[in-house]
Amino acid sequence: MTETLEIIRLTADVVVTTTDGHVLLIERGWDPHKGAWALPGGHIDPGETIRAAAARELAEETGVYAAPDELEEIGVFDRPDRDPRGRYVTVAYHLTVLPGTEIEAGSDATRAQWWPLSDLPPLAFDHADIIAAVTA
Repeated sequence: MTETLEIIRLTADVVVTTTDGHVLLIERGWDPHKGAWALPGGHIDPGETIRAAAARELAEETGVYAAPDELEEIGVFDRPDRDPRGRYVTVAYHLTVLPGTEIEAGSDATRAQWWPLSDLPPLAFDHADIIAAVTA
């Protein structure tokens, strides 16, 4: 019997909602899904906790700063086909902020924008499922 070694990559995503029903999305600056709307998030750096990576990626991509312990864990999303690059597992977090919280796109995000939860654009990856886990 031949075993195939599967490489699994770990990421973190953050759902930021406002108290008046909006969610923060970024427009991806590169593939996969370049130009698509997505949650802020990304890869875990060596020596970094997943929660710290979530807070770092949120700040880098949107200019929204939160301490890692302010992020509430939503869950683990590990469907094998959730990312076209291969097997990616993400731990998703939630943060609630006040309406009018300022945002600024940075890092690999070309834009950052508040979207009404009732009128979301098509989203990259399984990010609609992650948002649904918060709003359900």
